Amino acid sequence: MEWAVRPAGAADVEAIAELRAVVMRPDLERLGRFDEHRVRQRLRDSFSPRHTSVVLAAGAFAGCVALRPADGGQWLEHFYLAPEVQGRGLGSAVLRTLLDRTDTDGSPVRLNVLQGSAARRLYERHGFTVETEDPIDVYMVRQPGAASS
Repeated sequence: MEWAVRPAGAADVEAIAELRAVVMRPDLERLGRFDEHRVRQRLRDSFSPRHTSVVLAAGAFAGCVALRPADGGQWLEHFYLAPEVQGRGLGSAVLRTLLDRTDTDGSPVRLNVLQGSAARRLYERHGFTVETEDPIDVYMVRQPGAASS
């Protein structure tokens, strides 16, 4: 699949908030945590165009990912892909590109994923390991140069 990323802008926030609601809904409903307004508002409240990239597939909006500086490394967040492009290797390609950059910088990368989310398997395949977890979230870390499977 042909893909690219471009820097996000303030005008992207609503498309990204809507995508977040679509892709997170099944997991949030399963966990009893889905709220139609809150799922979008949490994105709006934390959106940082400076650290966010829009993912394009065949030239069209297909998702986003944010990588922001955090204490002792980087924080990977808001990694959402439209359902129609999931399962086709795009997530792995985008993640591999980001991790190549953080490996070069020598930065560990942290993230959290919802309990039971299929995304956890993607992160584990790319060298992320569980740091801690609670009934809702799994917090993961990947050290620089961690092997991908």
